[in-house]
Amino acid sequence: MPGEFSLNAVLAAVAALLLVGVSGGMIYLSAVDWRDRRRRHRS
Repeated sequence: MPGEFSLNAVLAAVAALLLVGVSGGMIYLSAVDWRDRRRRHRS
């Protein structure tokens, strides 16, 4: 069943990319929020 294996591999790769993308987005938003809070606190 080579077709089924390749489908599973593609789905696993897509899931991994989504996980990395969502994690990166969360880190980015947290960093922006932290920077904004620090800037507001200084003023």
